[in-house]
Amino acid sequence: MRREGPLVIGGGLAGLSAALAAAGEGARVLVATPQPLLNACASAWAQGGIAAALDAGDSAADHARDTTAAGAGLVEADRALDLTRAGRETVDWLAGLGAPFDRDADGGYALSREAAHGRARVARVGGDGAGRAILSAVVAAARAEPRIEVWEDARLRGLLQDAQGRVTGAVLERGDGRQVEVAAPTVILATGGIGGLYAVTTNPPALKGEGLAIAAWAGAEILDPEFVQFHPTALDLGLDPAPLATEALRGEGARLVDGRGDFLLGREAEADLAPRDVVARAVHQARMQGRGAFLDATGAVGAAFPEHFPAVFAACMGAGIDPRLSPMPVAEAAHYHMGGIAADADGRTGLDGLYAVGECAATGVHGANRLASNSLLEAAAFGRRAGRAAAGQGARAGDGSARRLASDLPGPETAQLRAAMTAHAGPVRDETGLRALIASLDALEARHPDAAALTAARLVAQAALARRESRGGHWRADWPLPLAEARHSRVRLTSGRAAA
Repeated sequence: MRREGPLVIGGGLAGLSAALAAAGEGARVLVATPQPLLNACASAWAQGGIAAALDAGDSAADHARDTTAAGAGLVEADRALDLTRAGRETVDWLAGLGAPFDRDADGGYALSREAAHGRARVARVGGDGAGRAILSAVVAAARAEPRIEVWEDARLRGLLQDAQGRVTGAVLERGDGRQVEVAAPTVILATGGIGGLYAVTTNPPALKGEGLAIAAWAGAEILDPEFVQFHPTALDLGLDPAPLATEALRGEGARLVDGRGDFLLGREAEADLAPRDVVARAVHQARMQGRGAFLDATGAVGAAFPEHFPAVFAACMGAGIDPRLSPMPVAEAAHYHMGGIAADADGRTGLDGLYAVGECAATGVHGANRLASNSLLEAAAFGRRAGRAAAGQGARAGDGSARRLASDLPGPETAQLRAAMTAHAGPVRDETGLRALIASLDALEARHPDAAALTAARLVAQAALARRESRGGHWRADWPLPLAEARHSRVRLTSGRAAA
């Protein structure tokens, strides 16, 4: 079938923001997502909120400086300013759609402080319900927009390209197993992250980087895939995915302790608000040493827990832990992929006709370690920019074919992959482990050559092996110091293998 407007793959905040913006330009948009909206995208699971300079004493420049500092030398400064300058307008747009942000006594946005932010600038909803509330408002707006059509049973299997490599559409698999070729003048990938490649993740397990892999197969450049952010305070309750204990708890004064009650990062009040990679490694070390890791909010939040952090409270109580009275067991968990398909602030990739937004994209604003709550801001702000840009590129779809179609990895092999990624490409890595991981991927790919999840895992593993330093979310135990000069990893696939 042939479409006259953009095809958006993904129904999270980035994809729907792009669709609404394109529709606002008069384009007719098709959104394809594998499950009903709100059901299986990471946007809906975000707890803390959306970061923006909303306080009178704050500024976009200050927000950009914190973003750049957290990114450990790999944030593109101009791109960070593009993002933070869009903060207030983006939050106001979401509020105008009906996102019920918490308000202070004067009617302004109630703001929380999170790790590596110099001040409180995270707009929240219901304490820890920002993601679902914000996305619900955007979903309602998308459903009400007559120019937007949504398929809620469609998975990306491949990209259509003409003889010159221009992306001309996509191959989608519908819920009944039919494969449909959809020709479109532009394709916007908003397929989310890679958390499902890991055994412990705060993301929907279905998110295994398949959009990333399919874009790489098509020839797109992949930027910094080795940088994976591990959230230090996933609730260690034996659940898959792991429920998240929002960073806002530490912003309120909750402390990380071991089983003896000793502070993991030091007695100073600010210690637990260090960048996420620092905190995640402290939690990892405590757990590996058998000391355990716990988040103690009994004094900082106490009796106010059900009202201020209802999602965390419900998860704990469901596991028989009352966080008003007892510390919560936590573990580091795969949370966000800073790397992705190389794209500019308008979502343009190096392939004509292909755009990428949200977590599957690497736009230069997260660097080696994403600043907390910048992800929702990037998804909405840059998603809208991509939608407007894609709507203005051409009016007709061309002809093309798919170079390669993705297949699923069977359940037992998926479990093997997730265990290997967690063991060898987690918060602490070394050459021995990464080479063992790559050997495992070689064996799995020999049996499942078109499993996109394996290509996504290989992109992470081979870039991690090549980066002989420690920087941000990438920590090499055998190369513990950063190099003097920060450099990006720029990867293209050659015959299915990653080549820098």
